[in-house]
Amino acid sequence: MSDSTHEGGDCTDPRTAVTEAEVEALVRGICFKTGPPRTLGVEVEWFVHELRMPRLPVTPERLEAAYAALRTVPLRSPLTVEPGGQLELSSPPAASLTECVDVVSADLDTVRAVLAEHGLGLLGAGHDPWHTPRRFLREPRYDAMEACLDRTGTAGRHMMCTSASVQVCLDAGLEEPGPLGHERRWWLAHHLGAVLVAAFANSPVVGMEPTGWASTRQLLWMEIGAGRAGAPAPDGDPRSAWARHVLDSPVMCVRRDSGPWDVPEELTFREWTRSRSPRPPTRADLDYHLTTLFPPVRPRGHLELRMIDAQPGDDGWIVPLAVTAALFDDPEATEVAHQAVKPLVERSLNLPAPHNPLWLDAARHGLADPELREAAVTCFEAALRALPRLGAAPAVTDAVAAFSDRYVERGRCPADDLLDRLHGTNPHRPRPHTTGGRRTAHGRKDIRT
Repeated sequence: MSDSTHEGGDCTDPRTAVTEAEVEALVRGICFKTGPPRTLGVEVEWFVHELRMPRLPVTPERLEAAYAALRTVPLRSPLTVEPGGQLELSSPPAASLTECVDVVSADLDTVRAVLAEHGLGLLGAGHDPWHTPRRFLREPRYDAMEACLDRTGTAGRHMMCTSASVQVCLDAGLEEPGPLGHERRWWLAHHLGAVLVAAFANSPVVGMEPTGWASTRQLLWMEIGAGRAGAPAPDGDPRSAWARHVLDSPVMCVRRDSGPWDVPEELTFREWTRSRSPRPPTRADLDYHLTTLFPPVRPRGHLELRMIDAQPGDDGWIVPLAVTAALFDDPEATEVAHQAVKPLVERSLNLPAPHNPLWLDAARHGLADPELREAAVTCFEAALRALPRLGAAPAVTDAVAAFSDRYVERGRCPADDLLDRLHGTNPHRPRPHTTGGRRTAHGRKDIRT
């Protein structure tokens, strides 16, 4: 029996110290809750900017006043603020794609109306194109996170303060094998994920200078490191692989009731359970540790797909939500997607996402990569056939079709539009691409704060 910080405790109590074996059992039990896929969710992040002068930084005082006003209006989606002042809306679990779209769209209308009264608006982009990282929130959690991530360079500050995404949340899937089985969905998420990175890449500039990457946001996640932002080994049972990954990942911080939190160096959660120093880890510490891991696919009972850049336009977020839902929840589309990405698997060299050549190519080149473009075309066609079967509204299907016509069929992504506007370049220009799984274009502009 593990030690407890109170008498009569067990490992389900947040105050109870946990052993290595108990951690593995808890992770296996809480991170994959299987059953028929029935619900869907989305988390949309936005930058807040001045309506009249978007490139002018919004002062903390103006942000705080606007956020105070937002806290007084009723929303069905919980609204949170990210460290750099980005807004995030997290939908409640929805029984259908239509319900999810309707709820979040209504909440966004309310948010935009309140912000407009303060002279502010929302911007959808994977990385803030204008501003360098600046912390808005000053809390022990983010102080510790910044101190921890600074050890690997500046990417962590960019991730915290100047990145934004569309995160699609899907049920883990059935316990049994098959197109909707949790093992197949886990596999598909890590390989289709590269196609989603490429198709929705929308962060090619930092400080209004091209970085050489279609998704600079994805590059930053890779630079944070495999222990913090990488997936577990791609083979084996998902539950076992994730449990090992959680135990062997570095502890970001040891929380305290008062004062700064400790930020240990090179202490994994497994080592913490064994050393029990500076104090024994508890169930609450495990729960918190899980929130400090940022893999491209994070199991939280459901699957949280984190690799999609925030999209341009008021309703741009609907397209990745609809495409992802169709490719995972419609059995026929799932099978097509599975077959479409199988030829790409060899390019990953059996290395975990996103730290493998396939994901690097997706982030660098977007759909200029011919193999990623071919897979994306097939997947978007399958999604368009599936959406009516999922009861999607015609407006949603039309938005996906328009995105496919504008970008996917032409081997482009939203990042190309921003680059074209920045330099007035030819939208049909040739771009570097890859063959045989090896990159033929190298080098990038260093990102500095």
